[in-house]
Parts: sequence; structure tokens; C-alpha cells
Amino acid sequence: MLKKLVLLVAVVALSFTFSVKDATSAEKEFRIGWLAAKTGWAAQIGKDMTNGFKMYLDQQNYKFGPLKVKFIYEDNLAKPPVNVRKAMKLIKRDKVHLFSGGLLASTGYALAPVAERSGVLYISPIPAADDLTQRKRYKNFVRLGFTSSQNSHPQGQWACEQGFKKVVTIAADYAFGYETVGGFQKTFEACGGKIIKKLWPKIGTKDFAPYLAKFPKDLDAVFTLMVGGMSLSFPKQFRGAGFKAPMLGGITSADEFILPNMGDEAIGYITAGQYSAALDTKKNRAFVKEYQKRYGKMASYYSESCYTAALFIHKALEKINYKYDRDKFKAAMSSLRVDAIRGPVYLDKYDNPVHNVYIRKVVRIPGDHKGLGVKPNSLWNKVIKTYPAIGQFYPDSAEKFLKQPVYSKNYPACKHCR
Repeated sequence: MLKKLVLLVAVVALSFTFSVKDATSAEKEFRIGWLAAKTGWAAQIGKDMTNGFKMYLDQQNYKFGPLKVKFIYEDNLAKPPVNVRKAMKLIKRDKVHLFSGGLLASTGYALAPVAERSGVLYISPIPAADDLTQRKRYKNFVRLGFTSSQNSHPQGQWACEQGFKKVVTIAADYAFGYETVGGFQKTFEACGGKIIKKLWPKIGTKDFAPYLAKFPKDLDAVFTLMVGGMSLSFPKQFRGAGFKAPMLGGITSADEFILPNMGDEAIGYITAGQYSAALDTKKNRAFVKEYQKRYGKMASYYSESCYTAALFIHKALEKINYKYDRDKFKAAMSSLRVDAIRGPVYLDKYDNPVHNVYIRKVVRIPGDHKGLGVKPNSLWNKVIKTYPAIGQFYPDSAEKFLKQPVYSKNYPACKHCR
């Protein structure tokens, strides 16, 4: 009987030892939930996003200081309801410390309330909906990409300074399009330019003839916000219809993600973005070369934004000595100033990044550019101007900017349209 009792005590003690060991191991694990498309129309974008985030983790050997990083990937199909369901699975079942990912503006609006209700931070690298960090603020939300209008504010000013007077805008008929156009229109008209027509093709439009028929012949330039296959179709049809006017556009109209599939019709396209693979810095050249080596393609803003999100998470944990507490972690992240791949980045008091905005012009280059693995005779985004430290309210103060409505299909009004 005594032997059995001793044996039982030994087993219990051993079990307790393993339990303590398991608990200690669990405490040293940092769990990140990841939401990106593996399947569906956005699968390739999801791949670029995931490649960027995981590349940073790979470089750290999945270790943030003493913490072992557990990366839990859920396919979100780029659909807001699926994102919500998968986020709840990550929070309740996987017990993630925070979650990241997402693509569309509507996804951001769906996931931010999930973070608010659950108390689990959402670090958003891509969803660009302006109001996520403006009038509708969420204490458990941090953005590390950009707002839809952030890049187009300085671009509107730039276009006016080039002497363009009359511009037609044509953009995908949803929030990202409205807000990108709104930012451009505000600053362009503030310095004397005129938007003379605003057109809103549905997402996925393939035939632009009905819209091109409405273009005034005396336009000085066209400003676009195209996404997906629209980015390929519009320039071809615009040039095919005989228009010679310069094309200006938002980041997705001619980003490195879509540029390899474009032709001569894209030459001269001028877009604005917080990143370009063409940035001539030591840090970006190393990033682009490594990305090419790992994935056999050019880095895009999707990959850079997600890489930077992982970097910010690591730096914030480092600042609190890797002892995770949501509020201390968020405060640490908000106080960071990071020399990221895109350049200097820090967060404003609304938890949105302040960073450079680059005006980029599509050119064709004769050979490999600076050893970056760019194939000869390829299209390339050349940076022609840098606007440093641009925040989401540029050039206004936050107080002044937030008095205006959210950019929409009808705001700003098209007072010069005909």
C-alpha cells in the first residue's frame, strides 16, 4: 500500500513538473494570428502580404527576443464576414496575443470592432479606409499601411504645380476609390486646378468605352484609381481611344504588383505611394534583392507594408522587455520611430503612420537596375519626387481636417463638372 502511495505521489509530482514546464513554455510563446487570402480572387495579393510578413519572421528565426513566435495563418478569402469568423477563431481557440492582415477597406471596418469587443489588438497593414484612424477611432486598432487619401493629398498638389488645370477622375466605385479621388481633388483644387468630370466604374469593369465616351477632349490629365484587372484594362483602352493626356493614379493603378503585366501603354503613368521597389536606399536594395531571391518576383507595397508590420511588433515587444501587456505594448508601438524599408515611419496620435510619399513615374529600363533582378527592357517605377513625413491630414491640422465629412462619392462636390 505504501509503495502504491509513493508511486502515486511520484506520478502526480512528475505530472506537475510537466504542467509547470508546459506553462512556462506557453508563457514564452508569442502567438500572432494572420488573415490573408490563400484562395479566391485575391490569392496572389494574399501571397505577397504573407511573404512580406513571414520574410521578417524568417530573418528572426521566428524569435522575438526570448519569445518563440507562433504564426497562425487563416485563409480569409478577402471577404469581410469570413475575416470576422476567422478572427474570432484565432482569438477564442488559438488565444492569439494579437492579429494582423486583412485587405479591403470593408475588412478593416469589420475587424476593428472585433478587436474592440475582444480586447485583442488588431495590427492593420493594408486596409486603407480613412475613417478607421479619423472620426471612428478604436483603442485596439493600429494601422501600419496608409489611409486611402494620404498619398493623393501631396499628389494633387504636385499635379497642380506641374501646370495641369483640367483633370478627369475615374475610379473604382467603392470607398477606396472615393477617398483616393477625394484627397487628390481637395489639394488639386485648393491650388487652382479643376476636376471637370468624375466617373465611377464598378469594381471588375472590363469595358471602359462607355466611360471614355464621356471624357471631355480638352482634359490636361486623367487621375485614376484602378484595382485588379481594371489596372491592366484601363490604360490600354484609354490610349487605344486616342487620348494622349498624361495618366496620374493612386498606388494600385501601377504598383510593382501589377506592373510586370503592363505594356507600353503604362509608360509615363505617374502614381503616388508610400513605397516603391525603386527606392534607391541601401535598406530597400537589400530588401528587394532578398525578396527576389526568396520568392522570384518584385517586392510590392503589399509585401513591404506587412514586413513593416512585423518589424513594428518586434520593436514594440523589445521596448517592453518582451513582457506582453496589451496597453503597454500599444503605448510602446505608438512611441516608436522606425527606419523601415519605405523610410522613416512613426505613428500619429490617431495610430496612423507618418511617412514619406513618393511620386513615381513608369519608365522602361534597358537592363538590370542596380542589380535588383529587374529583367532587361522591363517597366519600372522611377521615384521623381519625395514628400517627407506626410501624415493623414496633410496639409491641414487634424482639427481642421476632421471638421470636413469623410471623402465620398459626392464629397468633395464636383463644382466644375460638365
